[in-house]
Amino acid sequence: MKTIGFTKKVILGLMMAFGLTVGAQAAVGGVAWDKAPNKIHDMAALQNGAKLFVNYCLSCHSAAFMRYNRLQDIGLTEAQIRENLIPTSAKIGETMKATIDPLQAKAWFGVNPPDLTVIARSRAGAGGSGADYLYTYLRTFYKDPTKPTGWNNMVFPNAAMPHVLWELQGERRPVYEQLSQHGAVVPVLTGWEQVKPGTMTQPQYDEAMGDLVNYLQWMAEPIQTTRVRVGVWVLLFLGVFTFFAWRLNAAYWKDIK
Repeated sequence: MKTIGFTKKVILGLMMAFGLTVGAQAAVGGVAWDKAPNKIHDMAALQNGAKLFVNYCLSCHSAAFMRYNRLQDIGLTEAQIRENLIPTSAKIGETMKATIDPLQAKAWFGVNPPDLTVIARSRAGAGGSGADYLYTYLRTFYKDPTKPTGWNNMVFPNAAMPHVLWELQGERRPVYEQLSQHGAVVPVLTGWEQVKPGTMTQPQYDEAMGDLVNYLQWMAEPIQTTRVRVGVWVLLFLGVFTFFAWRLNAAYWKDIK
């Protein structure tokens, strides 16, 4: 029993130490999450997000719980999926699997890239929704020659992921201002300076990342639009039923003192 108690204390201590480390890292390198645009009902935005996901994310990240044919729910035909979004070696009914070898991925990045099927739901926190986290994360990469990938991120410092979308965004440098906080002078992020232009302007890149994040949010729960639509009708039915039940109850008890 003493061994079990000691083990629990050790595990608890490690968890607390890890939590403190993560909290300190967020306090030092983190930034406030920007609000992601809500375009979950915009079929054109979702289709563009699906294209970005397949072209830029699926090389390393799988979506093991999403099948290609499910993309018909966002307005794509089976022919469009086959021609534009599905690898030649995959079938329309298969799940979205990464093309990279897991052993190579671990050798290159140190860890296997996570599955992204429910990433938009799992990253919610005190700073906002999972969509807010991803939207800010994808827009805050910057060059850092001290890192193995050559890139770093303001939301997730020391991230193993390189900036795979740098050709679209270009290269940016964070701009800091020395401000006094709690009696100490600390650097605070005040903006970004464009070092090298990308193929998109910053507003265009922000819009593209909004489309990608909305696709990830949809992929985490494809039924959510149907759930909301059906939920509205259910509430309307319950409201009408409640009215009739109230009037029936009044008619039933009107002659009873």
